[in-house]
Amino acid sequence: MKDRISIVVMVDAVGALSDRTLHNGNLSLVDDSSAGSKHQGTPDLVTAVVPGQVVQWTPIHVDVQTPVEIQAIEFLSGAPVPLPADQAAPPAPVEPSAVPAPGAVPWTGVDATDSNGHENLDLLVWEGVVPYDMTPGVPYRYRLSLKLHEGPNSVLHIDSPALLRV
Repeated sequence: MKDRISIVVMVDAVGALSDRTLHNGNLSLVDDSSAGSKHQGTPDLVTAVVPGQVVQWTPIHVDVQTPVEIQAIEFLSGAPVPLPADQAAPPAPVEPSAVPAPGAVPWTGVDATDSNGHENLDLLVWEGVVPYDMTPGVPYRYRLSLKLHEGPNSVLHIDSPALLRV
């Protein structure tokens, strides 16, 4: 089993801002888990994970003019508290502009670096370690909040993706 699972968050920012939703084909989630994830390419991705794996989310915008970044990842009520990737720092607080779900637990964002170890300021990767106390076979839903461009209506979220311990 791999030590790291990557989830690519592909966003049609222009479509999402126009429609005011991440549905309607405006969001596609894909992972590289070899353990049998479900609903690849949809906002309903259920990523198959094992305890101790690092899960990493990377936002990609499909149009070149509208930047997209992950504002927050919060596990919804009943989900376990995930360990930060470095296992030392507590999860980062939710930005005030994000609307947290009741009982949500944020994961932490880290600056991304390119393959040569240089900081890439155009990309913010979020990651965390899958906790060992996750119940097998139970989907742990999370709220994925995305910031698209600037302005008061620039943050959209979706509550349908999940992690599933196999």
